[in-house]
Amino acid sequence: MSQSTMRINKTSQSQLAKVDFEHLDFGKYVSDHMVVANYTNGKWQDAEIIPYGDLPMSPAMLSLHYGQSVFEGMKAFKMMDGNINIFRLKKHHARLNKSLARMCMPEISEAMFTNALSELVKLDHLWVPGTDGASLYIRPVVFASEARLGVKISDTYKFVIMTTPVGPYFSKPYKLKVEDHYVRTAEGGTGFAKCAGNYGGAFYPTLVAKDEGFDQVLWTDHKDHQYIDEVGMMNVMFVMNEKLITPALNTAILDGVTRDSILSLARQMNFPTEERKISLTELEEGLQNGSLTEAFGVGTAAVVAPIQSIRIHGNDYTIPLPDDNSFQVRVKNHLLDIRTGEVEDRNDWNYIIKVK
Repeated sequence: MSQSTMRINKTSQSQLAKVDFEHLDFGKYVSDHMVVANYTNGKWQDAEIIPYGDLPMSPAMLSLHYGQSVFEGMKAFKMMDGNINIFRLKKHHARLNKSLARMCMPEISEAMFTNALSELVKLDHLWVPGTDGASLYIRPVVFASEARLGVKISDTYKFVIMTTPVGPYFSKPYKLKVEDHYVRTAEGGTGFAKCAGNYGGAFYPTLVAKDEGFDQVLWTDHKDHQYIDEVGMMNVMFVMNEKLITPALNTAILDGVTRDSILSLARQMNFPTEERKISLTELEEGLQNGSLTEAFGVGTAAVVAPIQSIRIHGNDYTIPLPDDNSFQVRVKNHLLDIRTGEVEDRNDWNYIIKVK
């Protein structure tokens, strides 16, 4: 599908003038246009760009009842030269297809995904903020659209891409509670997939933790609650004994794009890394003896979210707040420099859309 064959229906009235680019609450403003494509008769039909708005749907739509819904979260950045960079497009595409396969949903070709993204971002390029740390958040979502009240794999699907300008992520450092009762997911389940149910199922334990004065939960394994999985909806990383340590991937842990990027950059910075199981015992010992010097969550929305304290078995442990020399600050800044073109993209992560 090339630009010449992709149908574009431009909005008659842009909403851009209503955007307060100085106060970009996450998801408050949705850009003028969206991509829509339908899967019918065993194949994806041509995608088109239309004005952002409501979609007709049936209350019997299968995704509402049986959970066939998968999404991605990615970002586009304004480069120093004025062009736009969609960061790690191929990695996000591969993860989307991995999630779709797990949920028995039809995969989307790289050509279709790339064309749809690039044409949408090119059309709405004025929505990409230019302030430091700001970006255009991109939300592709695929869901079952067949209207039928019966437990079955859907025969039809809808693919939609929306975008929203977001400002720099500022948050107070997280206070965490180790979750040793509820589970986000289990090995063999859907934890590695970005499907809607993973998020809905995490709401209640997180609400309980917030009522107790915490910001998020630190998820542990489903079997014995002895090993670290993730923090909230992010991967988690620790600096212990001057090494970057993060839980090894399994079917209960999301293969985070930011996680992968930070691990790659750490190795290029000659910072030792380990991907392995991390027990609560090891974590608690590191907090007690001071060998654990940094803890932070990593994900597309936050990039890096510092952790200031963790409650383990009723005991609260404080972690030093990061400064300019902290690994998490240095790697976050380096990642942003790559995204905006201030340093060389040695890993071929940037997908550049020329708008100048």
